[in-house]
Amino acid sequence: MHYHDARTAQALQPLSLMEGRAGTAVTSFLASVGDAALFALRAAREIFVPPFELAETSRQVYELGLRSAPLIAVSGLAVGVVLSMHTRASLERFGAESMIPAGLAIALVRETGPLTAGLLLSGRIGAGIGAEIGAMRVTEQIDALEASAVDSFRYLVVTRVIACVIALPILTTLMNFSGMLGGFIAETAATGMSLRLYFNRAFSLIDMVDYVPATLKTVVFGFIIATTSSYLGFNTDSGTEGVGRASTRSVVLSSILIIVSNVLLVRLIFFIFPQAAGG
Repeated sequence: MHYHDARTAQALQPLSLMEGRAGTAVTSFLASVGDAALFALRAAREIFVPPFELAETSRQVYELGLRSAPLIAVSGLAVGVVLSMHTRASLERFGAESMIPAGLAIALVRETGPLTAGLLLSGRIGAGIGAEIGAMRVTEQIDALEASAVDSFRYLVVTRVIACVIALPILTTLMNFSGMLGGFIAETAATGMSLRLYFNRAFSLIDMVDYVPATLKTVVFGFIIATTSSYLGFNTDSGTEGVGRASTRSVVLSSILIIVSNVLLVRLIFFIFPQAAGG
């Protein structure tokens, strides 16, 4: 009897270890989520609290925003050309080629432009912020800032959050315009359509209710990118290996959060602006 009890206890021991490890992993994950949420709330609060690091904020707007413009412009052109070709292939079946510019403009302004810009910038900006702050953490530069009586959170995080919140809507507008220009290039190559006719048709169905809510939601994308990347950079360890890990995780996590938040934001926009859900 005692022999069978011992065998049973021995067989159940690995299961108990697995349950313990699973519980530890879940607890650790929930703790990380809570820390990240508090980090983001602190950043959101301190955006509006002086003193403002205007010089550093301006530098970050240039580094994160202006220097991202070529990537957004070229990507927008390519997206516009591809969307135009796909739209033409679909609408030609119904004899509705004249609706191609308007259909392209609606697709770009409402969804494709903001989401594509957010995902592209989560790669460029997110990786840069995660690697830069992570490198500062492992080389103890953040500790040196704090020893010099500099608020490292305000200097490193808040300035980047403000820069991303400012840059994302502007870059999204650039993405939309570049996409329409790419669509024009594709249309004029296929049919010889003039620039004036193309843009008259493109803007015939676009209203401010299409442009403003879709562009303003990229403010949330910018906040997600900056806070997620800064949090991962601030909590970097394990030396240079940790810096690379923080950079990679910044891109992956920012992209996932942007996609998920986009679903919620679209539903919110349709609730606040019912006309935005219409044609």
